[in-house]
Amino acid sequence: MSRSITGAAANRSGSPRRRAAMVVASLTATAAGFSMLAGGTAFAGAGGHGATGASAAQPAVTRAALDPALVAGKGASVGFAEQEAEHAKTTGTVIGPGRDAYTLPAEASGRSAVTLQPGQYVEFTLPSTTNAITVRYSIPDAATGGGITSPLNVTVNGGDKKSIALTSQYAWLYNLYPFSNDPNADILHPDYWVTECGCVPQDTTPTPVFAKPYRPNHFYDEQRLLLGRTYKAGDKIRLTAPAGAAPTTIDLLDSQQVAPPKVDLLAANVLLFGADPTGRRDSADAIDQAIAFARRSHLKVYIPPGTYQVNRHIIVDNVTIEGAGNWYTIIKGHQVTLSTPAADGSVHTGVGFYGKDASAGGSSNVHLSGFAIQGDVRERIDTDQVNGIGGSLSNSTIDGLYIQHTKVGMWFDGPMTNLKITDNQIADQVADGINFHTGVTHSTIANNFIRNTGDDAIALWSEKTEDASDTIDHNTVQTPVLANGVAVYGGTDNTVSANLIADPIREGSAIQVGSRFGSEAFTGSLDITDNTTVRAGTYELNWNIGLGAIWFYALEKNIDANIQVTGDSFLDSTYNAIMLVSDFPVKDLYSITNVHFKDIKVDGTGTSVLSARVAGGATFQNVVARNVGAVGINNCGSFNFTPAGSEFAVTDLGGNTGGGTTGPWLAPWELPNTITCDDRPAVVVPPAPTQW
Repeated sequence: MSRSITGAAANRSGSPRRRAAMVVASLTATAAGFSMLAGGTAFAGAGGHGATGASAAQPAVTRAALDPALVAGKGASVGFAEQEAEHAKTTGTVIGPGRDAYTLPAEASGRSAVTLQPGQYVEFTLPSTTNAITVRYSIPDAATGGGITSPLNVTVNGGDKKSIALTSQYAWLYNLYPFSNDPNADILHPDYWVTECGCVPQDTTPTPVFAKPYRPNHFYDEQRLLLGRTYKAGDKIRLTAPAGAAPTTIDLLDSQQVAPPKVDLLAANVLLFGADPTGRRDSADAIDQAIAFARRSHLKVYIPPGTYQVNRHIIVDNVTIEGAGNWYTIIKGHQVTLSTPAADGSVHTGVGFYGKDASAGGSSNVHLSGFAIQGDVRERIDTDQVNGIGGSLSNSTIDGLYIQHTKVGMWFDGPMTNLKITDNQIADQVADGINFHTGVTHSTIANNFIRNTGDDAIALWSEKTEDASDTIDHNTVQTPVLANGVAVYGGTDNTVSANLIADPIREGSAIQVGSRFGSEAFTGSLDITDNTTVRAGTYELNWNIGLGAIWFYALEKNIDANIQVTGDSFLDSTYNAIMLVSDFPVKDLYSITNVHFKDIKVDGTGTSVLSARVAGGATFQNVVARNVGAVGINNCGSFNFTPAGSEFAVTDLGGNTGGGTTGPWLAPWELPNTITCDDRPAVVVPPAPTQW
């Protein structure tokens, strides 16, 4: 097994830190290149898969591209209905299903979408009253990078025509981390281990030639549209690529009934301080003045409907800022190049609301709600502070925001405490969605919807100081392009509960528990309860193996806190459902123990239920599995293959039933530490998940 260091955490500037993936060891000969599981299990609904021509589809509402009944009670409660393009009436071409990284199907919700050529359409039947839609789409990049624009026509019942100007300026990254916007760039890091050839290019004779563009990714973006009136259930919304349009891939349509704008007359209205709701003039100074007045007068700040240009950070402390609703109040800015780098290393600034730095005491009693933040970040520069929300915010709330096109949606550097993040939408980031970094305590991330992040969607990163007593609850994460849906790097007494995590793309999975990135040790307890993962378990490019839907990674320390994984469901896992792993150079130094799996449902694995690639052990009770593609336990331990068996012990506490193609997933002969090591087992595509 070829092992190297990879992953996603984050540095102080608000983006994940990645390490060069170097050649370290190999136990088995690896073939050049790799293959990934193709297949998908999207819910077809009444309309079937890719209804075309006159066979108009009935509304097929999904959640994570599944029948909502399969994920009931999990994830965020949102105000919109999700409909997959591949279930709608179309004259276009259904692409996918497929899970190969660097392809359009892989990054689509449900791993399938519809591509329209000029003149073709996809038509959705509205499931409920609607006055607003969100379209998730992909159009090509420019030949030299930087994106293009292309029109998309929107009609309802054959009339009420509107047009959306689609753009790929915020999509299309290439190459090795931290990526390039240039499709013609040579390999960025010639000293990195490169999976496709199993080599370090600069040390390889002859130097390998890589097809360009190399590793294209981050294909999709989304746009919102207020329709101007309310349409009823059963009305038809048709999206058409007009003559002259670029090939347009439609992933899904979200439809909803947006409430009227909120009005607050008893507040400091930013218009009174000179803010420009047309977006032509910069409104940052006017918002600052409204904040100062509101603090003196003990009032809230109100930002009425409009688009407000803001090209720098708005510093917030002891203030409440309310918009009219995130469809109506839009804070939008350009990315600005600094004349000299800032003290924190930033070379750009841009729109964002920031608490004071923790070293200056941080901010407190900040309440932000009811507006959108739309940035202008088109590349990933890890030193840049170009996040939607940042700094240190204690005793504060963030509610009902829509954040798009910033680097990280929300990045917090502690120590800080008692922050509640609820009911927000975060889309189309080049790095994380939400990251609690360094000593964030007694805080909550709940009922948020996060789609298309460029790194961990939600992360707790206990660098230097532990994150403690935090809760990540009832969030929905879809299509993180890189890394994990939810990642916990060290900490104590934290909870990850009732989240719905679907379609991670590469070098990560749905849930990770990792001792890495300089994080403090896990102490106390970690509860991972009642979560559901869907089509998770990506192919780890540097190791050439598939990851578990949930994976534990002991890279820098032992993982030995009390970890309870209870009531979770792992649906349609691309490889194994559960993985516990270390890195080969430290395989005899670190172990994973005291992990307990109870009341788990596993419905469909490409390979095993459990893959153990580390010393230690775990207990299993009432873990029920079906449609398992390989031997239930793939137990390699620390790869020493001792006569006494694997260094990883499996403890059966009873009630572990079900299995798949090779029989019971947990058979008596596998206990406690039988070596059943298959470094790269064959993948068997499981059937679609069904009700248990």
